Amino acid sequence: MGISDWPAAERPREKLLERGAGALSDAELLAIFLRVGVRGSSAVDLARQLLAEYGSLGALLAADQQTFCATHGLGVAKFAQLQAVMEMARRHATETLAEVDVLSAPEATRRYLTLKLAHVPHEVFACVFLNTRNHVIAFEELFRGTIDGAAVYPREVVKAALRHNAAAVILAHNHPSGVAEPSAADRDITHRLADALSLVDVRVLDHLVIAARQTVSFAERGLL
Repeated sequence: MGISDWPAAERPREKLLERGAGALSDAELLAIFLRVGVRGSSAVDLARQLLAEYGSLGALLAADQQTFCATHGLGVAKFAQLQAVMEMARRHATETLAEVDVLSAPEATRRYLTLKLAHVPHEVFACVFLNTRNHVIAFEELFRGTIDGAAVYPREVVKAALRHNAAAVILAHNHPSGVAEPSAADRDITHRLADALSLVDVRVLDHLVIAARQTVSFAERGLL
């Protein structure tokens, strides 16, 4: 049975329009993106197969072009379409964050950094540099490592803060493992960076650890 034969309330597109995108499962959202299935499988069936194959929606979104296009039911056109959707989401988040005091919009900051870092397959350390009004000056990826970690050098972070004439900074890094709980090393480097940046009058407002489905704030945990 094709999706067009399902009751209207169960069809992903109709369900989204009536109840909002948040009401849909990962498979239903992916099915809307796919639009059509393959022989013998509806778009929802194909979406479920893809999620089972990749292990999660995040893993599918993070797949490189070669892996993505080699998957049955996908291809170059779908890869290009997905990258365009992801980039539009990032640009929207960037525009939103640029217009607000980040301290008054913590969810906008989380959303922005999640779009930037959550689906990167290796560990990345980045900074959001802010002016005296806590508005974003720049986002900069400073260090990149393996899935096991990234070496972070306080001197380079201080140099970047001075280059952007920043008054404050939000630190951020991802945990490709999917578990956002800060490690002892995360706590140590946060304190080292805060001490180094204080010498040039740059405040560390927060350090966010980003995973696919979770974000941990050092400020909210009282770890700064």
